[in-house]
Amino acid sequence: MTVQTRPQALVVMDRDTYRAHFDEARLARLGGLVATADPVWADELDSPAVRARLAGVEVLVTSWGAPRLTARRLAAAPALRAVFHAAGSVRPLVSDEIWRRGIRVSTAADANAIPVAEYTLAAIIFAGKKVPFIAADPDRAYQGWSHHHGHGDLSNYRRTIGVVGFSRIGRRVVELIGFLDSAQCLVADPHADPAEVASAGGTLVDLPELLARSEILTLHAPELPSTYRMIGAAELALLPDHATVINTARGSLVDSAALAAQCRSGRLFAILDVTDPEPLPTGAALRDTPNVMVTPHLAGSLGTEIRRLTDHTLDELARWVAAEPLRAEITPEAFALHA
Repeated sequence: MTVQTRPQALVVMDRDTYRAHFDEARLARLGGLVATADPVWADELDSPAVRARLAGVEVLVTSWGAPRLTARRLAAAPALRAVFHAAGSVRPLVSDEIWRRGIRVSTAADANAIPVAEYTLAAIIFAGKKVPFIAADPDRAYQGWSHHHGHGDLSNYRRTIGVVGFSRIGRRVVELIGFLDSAQCLVADPHADPAEVASAGGTLVDLPELLARSEILTLHAPELPSTYRMIGAAELALLPDHATVINTARGSLVDSAALAAQCRSGRLFAILDVTDPEPLPTGAALRDTPNVMVTPHLAGSLGTEIRRLTDHTLDELARWVAAEPLRAEITPEAFALHA
């Protein structure tokens, strides 16, 4: 009788991330799928002892803090067959050597999209009634709604909402917008399929049309050379008066100085969970700017939400061990457009 041996695996991430990902039950499940010993902390990967452990490893389970898998590091792991990333973007992790060697890569980005989309929906609803900006003015926050002027129409009914980027998160946001009464959702993405956008509840248009019609603009494009400052002064000028810009993607998508100028003028508003640079230094154009709310990159998975990423990764690892198709695999072609 043939005895099935569990693949050798190594968990590589920083200490705090490991504690957030794994409780006893999840560690037990991991141990039932693969043979694994003590985790490797990110700053130890290049040590002689760890390089010796890498020699027989077939699987890496990674997350935040894991270092880039360069050709030199991969040379120490000749048996490596798959990397399961229990976080979102694999761009800081994956090198060209991964693809050259045919190593499979899976990510928990789908699971990480859930809290970001939830945060975005909350931001959209708050933007409709300009909640953060009214609440930030202590002299006006305690007055009746009729005293608030200069914010535009305070309403969430029949809003036109523009979604830039039909990504994992963008698609979820489009679907969630469907819960708002009579909202119209426009989508701009040169790579999106019009039928898929329509199925999610949106209408695919080009970016200038979306900007001209959107009372609320939310950004979900990846950070690529082609998307750097894709929302600049000219694009912001197309937005209607009192429009709100929401960014939970990457700060580099927006020209910060141009957005700050529009918000200081009172014409636009902004809810930003990401900035460029991040965090904003003292003296940055967006810092202490009226009509701007900044949160410190809270939208992604935090607290108990991180366990959702763990479960997603363990599910995917179980499929790989059983030789079943992976559901969250990143191919080299998809990686080119990956956030």
